[in-house]
Amino acid sequence: MRDSVEIGLGRSARRGYHLSDIGIVPSRRTRDLDVVSMTWQIDAYRFDIPLVAIPSDATMSPATVTEVGRLGGLGVLDAEGLWTRYDDPAPILAELAVLAGFDGLDDAGESDATAVLQRVYAEPVRDDLIAQRIKELRDSGTIVAVRVSPQHTVRLAPAILSAGVDLLVIQGTIVSAEHVSASAAQPPLNLKTFIADLDVPVVVGGCTNYQTALHLMRTGAAGVIVGVGADEWSTTSRVLGIEVPMATAIVDAAAARRDYLDETGGRYVHVIAAGGIETSGDVAKALACGADAVMLGEPLAMAAEAPARGAWWHTAASHPQLPRGRFAEADEMWPIGTLEQVLNGPSTTPEGYLNLFGGLKRTIAKAGYSDLKEFQKVELIVTS
Repeated sequence: MRDSVEIGLGRSARRGYHLSDIGIVPSRRTRDLDVVSMTWQIDAYRFDIPLVAIPSDATMSPATVTEVGRLGGLGVLDAEGLWTRYDDPAPILAELAVLAGFDGLDDAGESDATAVLQRVYAEPVRDDLIAQRIKELRDSGTIVAVRVSPQHTVRLAPAILSAGVDLLVIQGTIVSAEHVSASAAQPPLNLKTFIADLDVPVVVGGCTNYQTALHLMRTGAAGVIVGVGADEWSTTSRVLGIEVPMATAIVDAAAARRDYLDETGGRYVHVIAAGGIETSGDVAKALACGADAVMLGEPLAMAAEAPARGAWWHTAASHPQLPRGRFAEADEMWPIGTLEQVLNGPSTTPEGYLNLFGGLKRTIAKAGYSDLKEFQKVELIVTS
């Protein structure tokens, strides 16, 4: 039975749970770390750790995409980011690295930073730079994945696909299987038709509930992104009123994955959790709820290799009409370690911000499981 509460006469709402509201309950058995595998595979591509990097220019450049791949995860470059708008975005990133942002006291710095983001992202995306960046990634030997927004997929897909990508990520705040448009000049994106015509696997999202996740799976997507990417710097809830706690969103999408698996007689679609995941404990809880992998953004901004040197912003923070994210100025603690230390350790702090996947591996071992799929069966408890 669904856990719902009455919020007024004739109106009820489901109760949702954040990752911080749940805990992992170990079983009677524990395992050695060396018998735990964290590998996962989407389509033909296999990864050592269940990581998909959020395609923010603050963290993902051709160099860092390659480094994430070397360390076992999947880096994703934004096909609508600074690297496809400027021949050399280094001066822009240097400007953003020293920009003052939201300080929690007033919105003066926040407004100025938003105006700067809107200005630098007003430069048009160039097809030739899309091709050049994809070539750079391909020449590096990494798995090539790029992100495009649903609004610009039809326009940019030919340049992206002709350049030769391995994985296409279609990501927005909220993505549906079919968008209804009143514009005859810009036909809506029908994901099912679009994906059927492609030779590369597609990851789509975000979504926040069972029904949308199931519809996205029925488009033929190889993976579905769950969550709106919200963290402490996201303002999607304030601007749009859209907010679904991550633990509930993941569990709902995992239920859709199970039902779709039965519906199709065995087609498995990966659930990728995006939002509110900052520590190794958050990573473990997201996977325990049923995610196959997690999308990380802000934690990677604290790595020494981050292009914006500790500053952080979401792709929606630069929207020309309705920005939905604060600019986080560079933290005085940057860098807390190399990208390798952030992902795979060793850690020099006890807070869970370093060695994210080493922490996950230890959780799986202490809970008594040997791989990610088994770990999805772990017992959970509500702690608040």
